[in-house]
Amino acid sequence: MLADPNSETIRAYQVLNTEATGQFKGMARPGYFFLDTKGVIREKFFEAKYRERLSGNNVIAKLFPELGEEVASTAEAPHLHLTLQQSDRTAFPGGLVTLTAEVQLPPDVHVYAPGTRDYKPIKLLIGPPSETEPQFELRPAIYPPSKILYLPAIKESVPVFAGTFRIRQDVRVSSAADFSNALGTDGKTLAIMGKIEYQACDSKICFLPESIPVQWHLQVLPLDRQRAPEDIRHK
Repeated sequence: MLADPNSETIRAYQVLNTEATGQFKGMARPGYFFLDTKGVIREKFFEAKYRERLSGNNVIAKLFPELGEEVASTAEAPHLHLTLQQSDRTAFPGGLVTLTAEVQLPPDVHVYAPGTRDYKPIKLLIGPPSETEPQFELRPAIYPPSKILYLPAIKESVPVFAGTFRIRQDVRVSSAADFSNALGTDGKTLAIMGKIEYQACDSKICFLPESIPVQWHLQVLPLDRQRAPEDIRHK
């Protein structure tokens, strides 16, 4: 956060938010730059809508998945081990959180990747938020690159996942006024529930399709609406 009453530094970095109005006029568009040890910008993270914001943990999770996620729970399912993770345990209205399902398959076992024809692919399906109180918005699930497996018995090549891989789901907490006002002073906990559908196969047999429930909990806190001291506010 930068005290820049006349937006001079903000303009120098070319991050002025030209869409903002009212008390937010003249402020920077929120985002992140990732610099290497030589000061070279390697990545940048800015959302199309300035009210949607990544957290620091979310950025770390995107750059270094093994460092930026907190384990929520683990589960054993037929032919796989599942670890549920999330970039943040707390968030604010308009914030973005990354939910992750890490799947570990035994040796010689695979599941089919999305887009596979004639086979049941693995899918992360999260239930839609309540229509009467939309608490969050879902972005499309992100799957890792698949591997091509050749099936000599039927002379087909199909995309699959094997070993350990992650499925990610970005969730944006609602920034609607009704939702924000309902948070009170202590906030509220959202239960984000869904399931993973899959069919595991080994080199000899495809097992029956399975479905395992998944659930993450996110504490949503109210926005801090306290204004900055008058002498450092934007002019």
